[in-house]
Amino acid sequence: MALNIEKELAALQKMSVRDLRVRYVEVFGEETHARNKAWIIKRLVWRLQSQVEGDLTERARRRAIELGNDADIRLIPPPANTFPADSTQPTTSGTWKISPKQQLPPPGTILTRKYKGRTLQVQVLPQGFEFEGEVYKTLSAAAKHITGQHCSGYAFFRLGQEKSK
Repeated sequence: MALNIEKELAALQKMSVRDLRVRYVEVFGEETHARNKAWIIKRLVWRLQSQVEGDLTERARRRAIELGNDADIRLIPPPANTFPADSTQPTTSGTWKISPKQQLPPPGTILTRKYKGRTLQVQVLPQGFEFEGEVYKTLSAAAKHITGQHCSGYAFFRLGQEKSK
C-alpha cells in the first residue's frame, strides 16, 4: 500500500473536526477526546505513515525504555515537615514550605537536587547563587549551566511547594 503523504494531508485538512474524529477511530481503533484539528491531523498522518513504512525499530524501542528508566521522576511525595522558626544555622537537609511572599530560601541555604545520577548543591548567597565555585546572578542561570538549556531555576530546584532541600 503506497501512501501519498501530501495527498492524504490535503484531504485531512479539508475535513471538519467531527470527520477527523471519525477518521481517528478508523485509524487508531479508539476515540479521541481532542478537538484540536491540527493535533488530530498530525496524529493521523503519523499513524498512517507508520502503518505503511513501519514503526520504531526494536533498538529504538529499547533506547526509549532506557531513557524512560533514567528519567528523574519522583515516585513518592516528600514528608510534610518544616524547619523550626528559631533556627539560625543553615541546614542541608529537611523540608520547608515557601510562603507566597517569599520567593527564595534565606541566604546560606543549600539547595540540593539529584540530576542525571549526580547530587547537585547550590548555595543561596545574598547576591546570587554559588554552584561548584562559580557565582550565578540568578537561579535560572545556575540551572542553565547544569542542564545546558534554558529552564526555570525555581522549577528545576522544585521551589514553591513542599520539597526536599
